[in-house]
Amino acid sequence: MGFSEAIKSGFSHYVTFTGRATRSEYWYWALFTFLGGILTSILDLGLFPGVELSPLNSLFSLFVLLPSLAVGARRLHDLDKSGWWQLLLLVPLIGLIILIYWFVQRGTEGPNRFGEERLAQLQTA
Repeated sequence: MGFSEAIKSGFSHYVTFTGRATRSEYWYWALFTFLGGILTSILDLGLFPGVELSPLNSLFSLFVLLPSLAVGARRLHDLDKSGWWQLLLLVPLIGLIILIYWFVQRGTEGPNRFGEERLAQLQTA
């Protein structure tokens, strides 16, 4: 899955917490949100100098919050883990390290309790 396909998938499944997401789908989405955050921060500095708030960045973050949670849950489903494991982010540093470790792992091959393997679905479509 390429960058633009991952972005389209993220927004078209923005409230879909079922199913599975491939590594590339998750990491391209993460790259998109990272670059979008940088871009909106730069625009905030240029358009609103001297203002401590970042209105564009705040709106962008709010806009991608639900799709990010959904794609994270689907990525965990690909590893045969519950999406609720994202709550590990509430544990400072250690939770983030554990989630990154899981997110870079290869998904389970074949079907698991969350559905068919996403790569197999993409190849047959």
